[in-house]
Amino acid sequence: MPVNRSRRQQSLPVQVAELAAAVPQVVAHRITRMALAGPVLSARDRKEFSGMVSEKQAAFMQSWQGMFAAAVRSNQNLALAMSRSLLSPSASHPASSLRLAKQINHSLLKVASEGLRPLHRKATANAKRLARTKLR
Repeated sequence: MPVNRSRRQQSLPVQVAELAAAVPQVVAHRITRMALAGPVLSARDRKEFSGMVSEKQAAFMQSWQGMFAAAVRSNQNLALAMSRSLLSPSASHPASSLRLAKQINHSLLKVASEGLRPLHRKATANAKRLARTKLR
C-alpha cells in the first residue's frame, strides 16, 4: 500500500529527485523566454525575470533559517542523549553507541531536508506554473 505523504513529510531522496527534474525544466523555459524576449521586455517578462532573483533570495534565506533551526534542535537533542549515556551504567554498551550513531544520522538528514525544503517547494511550483504558460 503506497504511503500518502504531504509535501512537508517527503523524504530527502524524493525531494532531491523532484528538484532534479524541476530545475532543468524551469531553466530551459526561462532561457528560451529570455532568448525570445529580445532587447525590449514586455511587462510580463520584466515581472518574471525580476521575480527570478527575489524568489531565489527568499528561498535561500528560508533554507538557511530552516537548517540553522534544525541544527540547533539536533544539537540540543544530541547533547541530552550524550549526557544521559554518560550518566547511565550501561553507557559503554554497544547498543547505546549504535543508538547515538542513528540519532546523529537522523539529525544530519533532518538538517539537509530542512535546507532543501524551500528550494524544492519553489522549484517544483515554478515548474508547474511555467509548464502552463506560453513562451510568447
